[in-house]
Amino acid sequence: MAGKPSDGIAKRQEALDALEYDFLAEKAAALGRAGEKMERVLKRLAESDEAAGEGAERTLKEAADAVYAYFIQRELCGLRRHDEIIRQYRIPGRVLVRLGAK
Repeated sequence: MAGKPSDGIAKRQEALDALEYDFLAEKAAALGRAGEKMERVLKRLAESDEAAGEGAERTLKEAADAVYAYFIQRELCGLRRHDEIIRQYRIPGRVLVRLGAK
């Protein structure tokens, strides 16, 4: 005997809920990866500043790219304000200035 029509709707809703959960989990994981990359590149930038070595300009560009990617990923997660992140990670002004240069 066939189930009630509402059974099919409930199963579809469960599938959509599971898919939405997976989607949100991937967005969160992507945010974490972008944050880790940003931290690594900002650390390298700080070290290159101390050493004043070659490649500092390239590292500055990489830092701006990593911060930009992190900000975009945050916005995709619905997090629109970046002030606290800028303070927390001590993102240099010279990196932030480059974000508009895309």
